[in-house]
Amino acid sequence: MTEQISNEEKRQRLYDLLEKNDIAMLTTISDNKLVARPMGYKHLEDDADLWFFTLKDTDKADEIQKDNRVNVSFSKEGYASISGTVHIVEDDAKKKELWSKPMEAFLHTSYDDPNVILLKVEAESAEYWSTDQTVKTVIDGFKRLFQGDQKDKDESMNDTVEL
Repeated sequence: MTEQISNEEKRQRLYDLLEKNDIAMLTTISDNKLVARPMGYKHLEDDADLWFFTLKDTDKADEIQKDNRVNVSFSKEGYASISGTVHIVEDDAKKKELWSKPMEAFLHTSYDDPNVILLKVEAESAEYWSTDQTVKTVIDGFKRLFQGDQKDKDESMNDTVEL
């Protein structure tokens, strides 16, 4: 039997997965090619919007200014893929709020450096694959393999969420 869950429950499962991950792959568009790089995210909002620090004088900042469509994916604990748009934010108060000593060590500067910027990813939709339910994952996989039927997909393990 398929487990049906509400959109709110799906959002919570996605949020729970994201909280277990600290490194994401941020994919931008450069000259009609997809470019991905690892990024440590600094903050996750209730609506699954994400905040990252970077430097203004980087290829990714240039790519974002030309085309702000992005994908952010996580795979440390479970799997999640978020589609959305990213905006460059140069708000000193927000930078100070999200700043940390590890970020200072990584970027070799302080939050008030004019070259330090925030990237805010506004999530539009996401897909997640929960791997914390190993037995259910195996059973669901075998069902699909032998029955060839997608209609009994268990949404508690994999689904798309509109944000």
